Formats: sequence, C-alpha cells, structure tokens
Amino acid sequence: RWAVRTGAAVAITAVLGLLTSEWAVSATLGIMVMIAWTVHSSRRESEIPRWRKPSAAQRRTEVQLKVMKQLGYRVLHARAVPGGNGQIDHFIVGRRGAFAIDSEAWDKRLPLRNKLEKLYHGRFSKNERIDEALEEAKRAEELVSAELGRDIKVRASLAIYGPGMPWDSHRLRGVDIIQGTKVRKWLRTGRDRLTETEIEEIYQAAQKALPPRY
Repeated sequence: RWAVRTGAAVAITAVLGLLTSEWAVSATLGIMVMIAWTVHSSRRESEIPRWRKPSAAQRRTEVQLKVMKQLGYRVLHARAVPGGNGQIDHFIVGRRGAFAIDSEAWDKRLPLRNKLEKLYHGRFSKNERIDEALEEAKRAEELVSAELGRDIKVRASLAIYGPGMPWDSHRLRGVDIIQGTKVRKWLRTGRDRLTETEIEEIYQAAQKALPPRY
C-alpha cells in the first residue's frame, strides 16, 4: 500500500517537474498528494480483520471512534463475551467511563418510536435486541471487573442508522438508543471521571476479559 502511494507521489512529482521545471514545487505537491491519500485511506480502513468484513453500520461507528481515540479514548472492536453467544461491536473506555456499543442499520422507511417503554421499528418490536445489548454489557462489566479486581460500570447502547429519531439518545430498558451519527456526542454524556491511569487499566483488563470475536 505504501509502495503504491509513494510511486504515485513520485510520478506526480516527475510529470509536474518536466512540465514546469519547478522541481521544488512539484516535490511539495507530490508529498501533499501522498499525505491526503494516506489520511483518506486511514478513515476508510477498518481495524477489524479483513477476513471478518464489518457491517456498514459498524464501519460508520468505527470512523467516529477514530476521532475519539485522538482525544484519549481507548477502543476495542468485535469482542466476544465469554459465557454467551453475543458480540460487543465496540468497547470504549475514556474520561467519561466505559461503554459498550452495538451498531445496527435498520430500514429508514419505518419510523422508530417508544411506546410504553417498548421500542418499535414500524410495527416490529425491538425489545429483544435491546435486552441482548444490555445482557452483553452486563456480562462484560462482570468479566472486566473480575480481571481488574474492582467494580466498574459499563454503559450499554445501540447506535441505530437509518430511521429518523425524535432524539439524539434516549435511555430505554437500561440501554441508550443513539442516533448513529451522534455517537461522539453521546460518549461525552458519561458521568464517570476516570484518570488516564484508570483508563489504561480498564482497557488492558478488557483486552484480556473480552477476546477478539474473530
């Protein structure tokens, strides 16, 4: 991949240099092209293994989490939950606490509504999916706490892409239902206040307690 980028930059530099005789300017433009290509590619490339192709919803959440990593958040993707069949799509720990996010793409043509503490997507109940997300987060909380040697809290959530929502995030049955494009905003609503040392300790414990799913 780097050979291709470097080759393209050299080719652009050579062509512009021959056309303009301004080799310094041509070299600068070639370097700028390589940097822009690298930045663009880094946003598109997934940290999940290539042979386990992530869903479009997982990729969209992953892109947002790359920004949070630059702010000191630690992130794990596609983690198994020992003792169950579920998967946590994204486990995050940062200054505002520890979070478990599952990313979902639902039909945008069907409305999403909360009726008597039950979530409906059109006429279809999504309560079972909410309960699964809560169970995964609770199990992760137990496993990471045991590995760490002290109790922590893991906040459960579903990041939904597709249908419009009357809210950015809404807590229902113990799980935060998030508008998919608002994941970064939601992560800042946590009530914990963790130090950098605590963040690293929880992250290391999660790596051991929640093995890669694939």
